Amino acid sequence: MPPRKRRSFTAEYKVEAAHRVIDSGRTIAEVARELGLSESLLGEWVKVERRRIAAAEVHGEKPLDTAERAELLRLRRQVGELEKDNAFLVKASAYAATQKNRPGSI
Repeated sequence: MPPRKRRSFTAEYKVEAAHRVIDSGRTIAEVARELGLSESLLGEWVKVERRRIAAAEVHGEKPLDTAERAELLRLRRQVGELEKDNAFLVKASAYAATQKNRPGSI
């Protein structure tokens, strides 16, 4: 039997999963089953996120609420898409410039 491929998760996914436990008051086991994760893995993410929230409060910063976190994730996705679009346009522009300079082009 081939070894199982190890899954990797983005930081945003970890924070979102942890907040499903923190914000809803549901148990780690419940959310872990829902997401198909091990309880120990999700528990670690929850512990890290609670520490981060506590550290922010100590420094006088207010942690993001659910709506702000959702907007931040949406904006990060949008920036990623715009960066891909921009990279494509740069390549297309470079290609068009090389075609323009070829003999026999208009």
